[in-house]
Amino acid sequence: MINDLWYKNAVVYCLSVETFMDSNGDGVGDFQGLQRRLDYLAGLGINAIWLMPFQTSPGRDDGYDVSDYYNVDPRYGTLGDFVEFTHGAKQRGIRVLIDLVVNHTSDQHPWFKQACSDKNSRYRDWYVWSDKKPANADEGMVFPGVQKTTWTRDRQSGEYYFHRFYDFQPDLNTENPHVQAEILKIMGFWLQLGVSGFRMDAVPFVIAEKGADVKVPKEQFDMLRTFREFLQWRKGDSIILAEANVVPKQNLQYFGDDGERMQMMFNFHVNQSLFYAMASADTRPLAKAMQDTRERPHTGQWGVFLRNHDELDLGRLNEKQRQQVFDAFAPDKTMQLYDRGIRRRLAPMLGGDERRLKLAYSLMYSLPGTPVLRYGDEIGMGDDLSLPERNCARTPMQWSDEPQGGFTKGDKPVLPVIEKGPYGFEHVNVAFQRRDPQSMLNWTERMIRMRKEAPEIGWGAFEVLDCGDQGVLVMRYDWRNNAVIIIHNFHDKPVEITFDAGIGDDGHLLIDIADGSDSRADEGGLHHMVLEPYGYRWYRAGGLDYLLKRSEV
Repeated sequence: MINDLWYKNAVVYCLSVETFMDSNGDGVGDFQGLQRRLDYLAGLGINAIWLMPFQTSPGRDDGYDVSDYYNVDPRYGTLGDFVEFTHGAKQRGIRVLIDLVVNHTSDQHPWFKQACSDKNSRYRDWYVWSDKKPANADEGMVFPGVQKTTWTRDRQSGEYYFHRFYDFQPDLNTENPHVQAEILKIMGFWLQLGVSGFRMDAVPFVIAEKGADVKVPKEQFDMLRTFREFLQWRKGDSIILAEANVVPKQNLQYFGDDGERMQMMFNFHVNQSLFYAMASADTRPLAKAMQDTRERPHTGQWGVFLRNHDELDLGRLNEKQRQQVFDAFAPDKTMQLYDRGIRRRLAPMLGGDERRLKLAYSLMYSLPGTPVLRYGDEIGMGDDLSLPERNCARTPMQWSDEPQGGFTKGDKPVLPVIEKGPYGFEHVNVAFQRRDPQSMLNWTERMIRMRKEAPEIGWGAFEVLDCGDQGVLVMRYDWRNNAVIIIHNFHDKPVEITFDAGIGDDGHLLIDIADGSDSRADEGGLHHMVLEPYGYRWYRAGGLDYLLKRSEV
C-alpha cells in the first residue's frame, strides 16, 4: 500500500513548458528544451513534474483555453517530443502530472464551433445555453473587475452561452454523459502516453450544476468517483490533484469519506492563513487552519504550496486580516488583483530577505501534506509588474547571465525575461547559484532531501505544541513510533521559547537534522532554546539515526 501511495512522501515541481527552456531559438519553451533540463530537476530531488497546459490552444489564457485535447501545441513540439520527455522523466524516477482543463474549452474548439453553427449538432448539448440573458448573468465571475458577465450572446445561433471564466472559454455541460465519457477518454489518452495523473482545474465548477435556471448550483460528487475509478482501472498508481478552493467542511466530499474520490487537493485554507502568519507574526489562525483541515481519508493528501501561477487568493481571510497581508506584501494597488489577491512572486513579496524566504519554504516543506514548488522559486526569481494580470509572475526561467537569461537563443522571448533590478537574470540565475554552496538553489536541494527523509510529515499525525509565544509555531509529527519536531519563528527578533516535546523519554534528546545544534531537555523534561529572527529548527526525537528512516518506506 505504501508504495502505491507514492504521493504521500513526494515533492512536486510545477512548470510551464512555454517559459522553461527554448531549444530552437524561436522564443518559446518546448519539450525538447525541457528534456535537456531533466537532469537539473533530478538533481533537485523532486519526485514529480506538474506541467501547466501545453495542448493546442489560441493562447488567450495561457493555454487554459484548449482547442484540441489530443495534441501538443505546435509551438512546444509534437506528441513524439512529449513521449520522449515522459520516457526521459521515467528513466530518472520522475513522474509527470498534467493539467486537465475540462470545465470549459476554447471558443475555437471544433466542438463549440459546430455547436454554434448547428443547433441540431451532437455538440450543441455539450455546452450550456439560454434563449435570453439570465437575470444573474452579472454574478459569479471568476475574474471580477476584468470579466463583465458569465453569459455571452453567440451571434451565429442567437442564444447565450455560459462561461464561468472569460467569454472565449465556454463552459462544457459536464452533466452530459457524453461529455463525461469524453473526459475519461482524454485521461486515458494521456495515461497511455506516460503520465501519472492530473492536476484537475477548477474542480468545484466542473462538478457544479449549470444552467440558466440554476440559482444555487449543487455539486455532483459522484462524478469525482467516476474519474477516480477510471484512473485506478487504467493505471493503479495514477492520481488526481484537485484545485478546489472550498471551505473545510466540504473537504471530505471531495476526498470521499473512504477516499474513493480525489487523492489530493490543494490546501488553500492553510495557504491563506500561512501568509497572514508571516504578515502578523500570529500563528494561531494557521494552527486553527491546520486543525480545520486535519480530517481526511488515509489515502488522501493535501498539496501544500506558497505561490503558484495564479494570484495569491486571500478571499477566505476576514477583511482585517486580508488588509494586513496586503499592507505587508502588496501595499500598491498594482500588486493586487481581482479585489482578492496578490499577483507577485514570493521573493519580492518578502523584500528579497533570504531569512524570510527560507523560513517560508522550510514551513512549506514541513506542513501536513505534499509540497508543491513552482519553477524559479528555487533560485528566488522575481516578477515584472509591468506585465498584465498574472503574467507578471510567469516570466521565463533564468538559467544564466547570457542574453535572455539563457532561456532562448532568440531575441524575442514569449514573455520578457526580467532584466533590471535585483531580480534581473544577471543577478539571479541557476548557473551562479549552483556554484555557491550557500545559495537558495543549493539550500532548496538540501531541504527537499531533508523533507523526503522525514516521512512522518507525509504519513503521520501532527500536533501543535505550546511554547508560550504565538509568533512561534512548534509542530510534532508521529508515525510508526518515530517523531520529528519542527519549529518556526515568525518574529523579526530573537525569541526564547520553552516547550515539552510530549513524548516522554524519547523527547529528552532532540537531534538536529537541519543546520543547528541538538537540544537536551532539563530535569523537568522541558526544552529551552533561543531562535534567531525568522529562525527554524528541524529535530528528530530519540537520537536515532534519521537517515535509516527512509528504509521504512
